[in-house]
Amino acid sequence: MKRLLPAEVETLWTLFTAPVVWAGHFVICYVAVAIYCEKALVWDVDFDHVRLALGLFTLLALAMIVLSAYLAWRQWGFGSGEPPHSGPTDRDRRRFQGFATLLLSGLSFVAVFYTAIPLIFIAGCHL
Repeated sequence: MKRLLPAEVETLWTLFTAPVVWAGHFVICYVAVAIYCEKALVWDVDFDHVRLALGLFTLLALAMIVLSAYLAWRQWGFGSGEPPHSGPTDRDRRRFQGFATLLLSGLSFVAVFYTAIPLIFIAGCHL
């Protein structure tokens, strides 16, 4: 099977990728809206443009999390190994890390989605 990305990217850092993407998305969305609402009278930008930009940023964040989940699924062995991976072997350690990363990716995907929900319902700033 041809690999999309080399196996060297499957390190301990992949475990933290999806939660870091969610945290960055959370901070950027809320800071961007807070700054816009504070400076809405100064800037000549409509709130719909801010919502569109943050919507595209949300899609980018979700794509990064899906890529992280794919790498985790590959590291887990494409689901071939059933948990628990509690053996003292390198293979079990890699599979456990892949499974844990896959679960964190799913949680982060849901968190990014829920962070973006206010963009759908909020029509503007209340001054």
